[in-house]
Amino acid sequence: MSPSMARAAEAAPAKGTAMHYPCLMVGLLIMLTGTLYPLLFTSANGKAHHGLAMALFWAMSAGLVRGVGFVPRAWGWKLLFSAWSCGVALGLAAYLRWSTFATPWLG
Repeated sequence: MSPSMARAAEAAPAKGTAMHYPCLMVGLLIMLTGTLYPLLFTSANGKAHHGLAMALFWAMSAGLVRGVGFVPRAWGWKLLFSAWSCGVALGLAAYLRWSTFATPWLG
């Protein structure tokens, strides 16, 4: 490989490392909303809802990691910090927040 081709290969971003703006916006929105309105992480009786907080923090982490374009190499981390896991965590958070069927041992 010639030196000019090597420089071009170094300058080009790796495949799959582009920013993912929907995930980034989800992560930033959860971060800002949780900072400005921390009662979001509480249950109806005012106590901390640990299941809801865990789901929202997972969605925030996955959104920020995938949103800035980082894709982990190990399959376990890739599974936890993908765009799909961000959506699953948001769905779990919505279920825990508004479902009357959420069991008390989750939060």
